[in-house]
Amino acid sequence: QVQLVESGGGLVQAGGSLRLSCAASGSIFSINTMAWYRRAPGKQRELVATITRGGSTNYADSVKGRFTISRDNAKNTVWLQMNSLKPEDTGVYYCKVRDAVGGDYWGQGTQVTVSS
Repeated sequence: QVQLVESGGGLVQAGGSLRLSCAASGSIFSINTMAWYRRAPGKQRELVATITRGGSTNYADSVKGRFTISRDNAKNTVWLQMNSLKPEDTGVYYCKVRDAVGGDYWGQGTQVTVSS
């Protein structure tokens, strides 16, 4: 059994910042890629950022320069630092981890609301 516990969501004004965290625990084999996704109201879930075990990162164009993904391999934890938030960043944010044998695990989601 694998658990992903997310935290850090909330309500913030445009231009503000939030930091999301996601900690994986349980019977999880070595984690490779960790990622953040989001689902905006009325839209499909989209990839926000990924980070490999070695620290290579990738971002959606819409968040480049504003969001930073980071991780601690020893703690099986990934963070998403979100700066200069915009109303269009509003949505439910999910973390996902992929283990060394290709298993994907998802967090329960955390709500981020950016007011204008």
